[in-house]
Amino acid sequence: MSTPIKVMIADDQMMVRQGFTVLLNAEPDIEVVGQAVDGADAVAKVGELGPDVVLMDIRMPGMGGIEATSVITGAAGAAVKVLVLTTFDLDEYVYEALRAGASGFLLKDASADQLAEAVRVVAAGEALLSPNITKRLITEFSRLGAPRAPSRARIDELTGRETEVLSLVAQGLSNAEIAAHLTVAEQTVKTHVGRILVKLGLRDRTQAAVFAYETGLVRPAGY
Repeated sequence: MSTPIKVMIADDQMMVRQGFTVLLNAEPDIEVVGQAVDGADAVAKVGELGPDVVLMDIRMPGMGGIEATSVITGAAGAAVKVLVLTTFDLDEYVYEALRAGASGFLLKDASADQLAEAVRVVAAGEALLSPNITKRLITEFSRLGAPRAPSRARIDELTGRETEVLSLVAQGLSNAEIAAHLTVAEQTVKTHVGRILVKLGLRDRTQAAVFAYETGLVRPAGY
């Protein structure tokens, strides 16, 4: 039997923490190893508990979820993934959380199946990035005007095909959809995506999408 996915839940509401703990512990391949009451507590306990995935509330007193996410994902050699929890799918802080290193976001009213699947997707190194999420990301990007944009010169490190793949990733296409669009094998796309992440020093597809918009490689319609 494979090792269960270790999850830590960071939320200032006890009912949320306990509810998610019950739901996730009911899954045979997931184990909740701890809870945190705020961002600072989450940062401290990540080092102690070594979770694979942290479910991180955005809005908490003291150190909030965005700052905590940045600290956790920015730690040297950090392998933990952060899945941001939010009450509203158009939460103004979602974009900043993704920029801080989160691998995606999940609504607090998600079903038990959606919650478990989100944890599995993120733990596997994928990003919780659907076309709908991408549209929201684009909307927020356009509103904020892409502050602190990284140097576009980094794109020059990519080959022409890798640049094309990055553009499609930023539009929310899956590997299978990109493969069909480019008429190549899905494994070829996976290889390209892997090389893109390594060359640009990015964690996952979500970070790649943020990078593509911030550098201007992909622009929202009308901007």
